[in-house]
Amino acid sequence: MGNKLLLDQGSGGLASHRLVADVFFRHLGNSILERMDDAALIRPKGPLAVSTDSFTVDPIFFPGGDIGALAVHGTVNDVAMLGARPLYLTCGFILEEGFDMDDLERIVASMGLAARKAGVKVVAGDTKVVPRGAADKIFINTTGIGEVVAKTAPSGHRAKPGDAVIVSGSLGDHGLTVLSHRQGLSFEAPVQSDCASLNHLTLKLIKGLPSVHVLRDPTRGGLATTINEIAQQSGVGIALEEEAIPVKPVVASGCEILGLDPLYLANEGKIICVLPEKHAAKALTIMRRDPLGRDARVIGRVTQENPGKVVLRTGLGGHRLLGMLEGEQLPRIC
Repeated sequence: MGNKLLLDQGSGGLASHRLVADVFFRHLGNSILERMDDAALIRPKGPLAVSTDSFTVDPIFFPGGDIGALAVHGTVNDVAMLGARPLYLTCGFILEEGFDMDDLERIVASMGLAARKAGVKVVAGDTKVVPRGAADKIFINTTGIGEVVAKTAPSGHRAKPGDAVIVSGSLGDHGLTVLSHRQGLSFEAPVQSDCASLNHLTLKLIKGLPSVHVLRDPTRGGLATTINEIAQQSGVGIALEEEAIPVKPVVASGCEILGLDPLYLANEGKIICVLPEKHAAKALTIMRRDPLGRDARVIGRVTQENPGKVVLRTGLGGHRLLGMLEGEQLPRIC
């Protein structure tokens, strides 16, 4: 195998088979995938959660992760937010001719590690190699399937007045990391993506609490956009306390320099949890026992006022409407 990807390796012929065996099976292989049938035979039980996402992040390697790990974490998290146990993934690769083979193997190995940590199997996949210039290095699509274990699946439509709004940790880490790495920027303290699979933590919440109304991961558009989506889906108002929202000092200062709002930056390892306020203390205890939720905080309440809108009480005691992200603040962030 050469050092650069060739068009032949996406032809479906012998070169493709060697690529699959030498790279993809080595890191993602399992008894279902290695049958090499046209489809995977799986036997999930009960209601299923299914989600798909495509990943085009630039740069493909960044502090705290890479496009491969991100492609696993992102789809695992989308499935988990429905109160499901993610079980299977499919992966589709669009690869540019000439892509570095060592980088490809590094990315696939990272996907394999992320999948094992999340407890999911990659059961089907596809690889296409396109001519130089027809794609930018590598794009990955992943589809996830999971069994819903929650008695009533959490949903953005289920927020109710009186609910508490909890976030599992600091915001904006991923977005600022990718942007600064892309632009070659550095700050006084290092910044690193929060890229992680959250399914083990969400299962603890589902099993440990009598009721969870909403679980969402605030990815593109950040906290502000995701909270607005919940308010509109449920037809409720949401009041947030700016001083309660965790943002690391390095992220806050970096955003100030670049003119960005951390509430709109993407996160790849955080949960928004909305549930009856009487269960909030227990939810915080569960989250803080897990490394991915150690900085969890209550950041606001669901209200009857201002249905469909989010009101932020600022650190100075004023109030302002917190709208959805308009336009594309940071392209190719995931």
